[in-house]
This record gives sequence, structure tokens and C-alpha cells, in this order.
Amino acid sequence: MEIARQRNGVVINADSMQVYDILHILTAQPDKDEMAGIPHYLYGFVKPGEVFSAGHWLEAVRKLLQSHELKRRTCIFVGGTGLYFRALLGGLASIPSIEMEIRKKWRQFLQEKGIVPLYEYLAEKDPLMAQRLSPADGQRILRALEVWEATGRSLAEWQRMNAESFVDAVHACRVLLMPERRDLATRISIRFDTMIEKGALEEVRKLQAMRLDPAMPVMKAIGVREFSAYLDGKISLQAAIEKIKAETRRYAKRQMTWLRHQFDETWQHFPGAQEALHVFLK
Repeated sequence: MEIARQRNGVVINADSMQVYDILHILTAQPDKDEMAGIPHYLYGFVKPGEVFSAGHWLEAVRKLLQSHELKRRTCIFVGGTGLYFRALLGGLASIPSIEMEIRKKWRQFLQEKGIVPLYEYLAEKDPLMAQRLSPADGQRILRALEVWEATGRSLAEWQRMNAESFVDAVHACRVLLMPERRDLATRISIRFDTMIEKGALEEVRKLQAMRLDPAMPVMKAIGVREFSAYLDGKISLQAAIEKIKAETRRYAKRQMTWLRHQFDETWQHFPGAQEALHVFLK
């Protein structure tokens, strides 16, 4: 917030789970106090029953950057979805939009026949993408099949193509926060205990009541599966909490490894936000 205050800035969400409504607490979306009077955009604006891809996010950013309210404002993109940042900086091709009928077709296929036949079909039609994806990753398998049917080309081909950057990629200040693993584990535990106190479990209860397709992206949010198991009487609340904390630690580890390998030397690494302040305020 200090950067935004001193640079006439606004904060724009770049986290694929924080775009969704209902799970404000579980996905750690900033509350009113944390926003500290600074304008925040693209948080909690997508209905849980909707599919929202990197392409959708990029289009939302484009409209936002063209709006009158952001003229002469410093845009600070914050989040942990590396794919969004790659798209923002021109690292992803602009894949044509997928018709809803195609989306429905493949989701119905998954629901009726299961993930194994779905993956086998992808392996037959797009073996390159099948090799890249886990046979258990239903969401990405669906996406690959949608793109293949809609465009006649492998998603891998689209991913090799670069698109135009939406921001000044040359002069953009790029920072990765890479806290020490021991500190990160402690912070994860404390943060999640706070989420419980604020009502994260009730959010999952509301989401459950919507009876969404388990393949929907929002259902992949860490904590949804575990809390759902507790609400269904399958595990204890304490077991659910421990599972969520463990999964969050594993995800953070995978995320930092991915970021280190995907982002080049133009990205500066810091253990925390305080250490990175001088980069923006010098």
C-alpha cells in the first residue's frame, strides 16, 4: 500500500482464485482495512459457476487499462498466478474464445464418462499436450480439448506464440517475493488460523450449496475439497485444517519453483515486501 500511496497507484489482482466471488476469505482477498483506501480491481467479481481463463483475465485487464479512471495511475499487479503475468507481458498467444457449446460438450463428457476416457481422448487427438498434462488434471485436460476442437490446433502450438504486451514490458518493474521456507510455513499456519476465525468454513458451506461441477476452477481452490469432506462428515475439522495447511505448503513450494524457472533475470527476488520497497520508491 505504501507504493500505491507514493506513486498514485492502484492494485490489480493477478491471482486466478481471487477473481471469484464467495471465497473472499479462503482465497485471502484483501478486506477493506487491508485495502487502506487504495483502489483495488479484479477481486471477487466472477461468479463461482463461471469458467475464467487467463484469456478472460487479460481481456478484463485490457478494458481496465483503457478506462478513464486509470489514466495517469500507476498500476500495481499483485498475485501468484504466473500464467497471468506471462500473458500480461506478451508471453501468451491470444487464443480465440471458445464457444459455450464446446465447453458444455466436454464437461458433459467428463461428468458422464470420467477423467480416464477424457485423458485417453486427448492423447489420441493431441498427444503433445497429453504428454505435458497429468492424467488427473481434469481442468487442464478440458482446456486442451476445447482449444483443439475450437481451433484445430494443439494448445501447445498456441503457447509457443507470443502476443502483444498490454503494459510497457521494457520499463515494468518486476519483483518476485521469495520468503524463506521456514518463515513461509509459519505464516501459512497463522494466516489460515485467522481465515477460520473470519469465516472461511462458512464460505465453503455456501459454495457447497451451489452444487457446482467438481471440475469447475473455483472448486480447485485450496480448502474447498478438505472443508467439503468435513461438512460431509468424512473427516474431523482438525484433520481438514491440517490437510489444508499441508496442501498450502506444498503449493507454495511448487509455485516458487515454477516462478524461478519461468521468469528471467529481469525479475528481482526479495524475501519480503519490505525489502522490495526501495526498488519501487527509489
